Amino acid sequence: MKICINFPMRASKHYVKWAEGGRFGDVAVAVEKNGFDGIAVSEHPYPHREWLSTGGHHAFDPFAALAAWGAVTERVALISALVVAGYRNPYITAKAATTVDLASGGRMILGLGAGYLESEFAVVGADFARRGPLFDEAIGAMRASWRGEDFDGPSFPSYGHEALPAPVQAGGPPIWVGGNSRAARRRAIELADGWTPIAQDAAMAAITRTPPLTTHAELAAQIDEVAARRAATGGSPLDVSFTPFEAPRLRAGMSEYGRALKDALPGYAEAGVTWLVVEPLSRTLVDFRDDLRILAEELAT
Repeated sequence: MKICINFPMRASKHYVKWAEGGRFGDVAVAVEKNGFDGIAVSEHPYPHREWLSTGGHHAFDPFAALAAWGAVTERVALISALVVAGYRNPYITAKAATTVDLASGGRMILGLGAGYLESEFAVVGADFARRGPLFDEAIGAMRASWRGEDFDGPSFPSYGHEALPAPVQAGGPPIWVGGNSRAARRRAIELADGWTPIAQDAAMAAITRTPPLTTHAELAAQIDEVAARRAATGGSPLDVSFTPFEAPRLRAGMSEYGRALKDALPGYAEAGVTWLVVEPLSRTLVDFRDDLRILAEELAT
């Protein structure tokens, strides 16, 4: 099982203060130095203040951040978690992902989501009502672009166009689809290389109209269902990326969280998770380095 470190979302808003004079690349260097397998960053280009006041967060541009981190690392995967597919034309997204893939020697993983903030769709000029069908078509368009093929889609036809250079990874970076909905699962099964389910209690499940996901048993059952449907299509097994149920233990400190996560690792492996995502609550870059060191030590003991 691989472990990805998600850049602390709350650090983006006051990044200059958070970094305390450190270099932007120091974040990724610390992730790689401590033996972790990937670094991830989320996306919210222009969120509404009302959403921010109720728990939302700011974010870096994911492709710029990942390219910068790729330039100072040699091994870690560079993961967008998650880029909202509908915020960009798919050929622009494909070109950005290709650039990160080339700059890093083939380490890009393109995590994509449908998105849910209607106000953010509106402010960037994206189509919220059609985000589902456009998401499906965008994946096909990006893959065609990476393969150097024309794409016959109603919204993104590409006859006679091409985009070079090609990505390092044959056929383009792996695509992971995030979300618990039936549509998200179908996209992962039919169109993607990985799936990112999200833990949620019964109250949140009622809002999202998706099954609750609060226990290892529920997680295993959902992964089993997705895996069986994927196998029926003849596709290769999907990666499954998941933020552990133990994440609230981070508030008690990284040592306690690390011990809890280590105890839980066999359960996640048995459930079929291939990547675990940890987002430290570090208040500064110095704290971030310390938190990663502590987590690595706890998982190694």
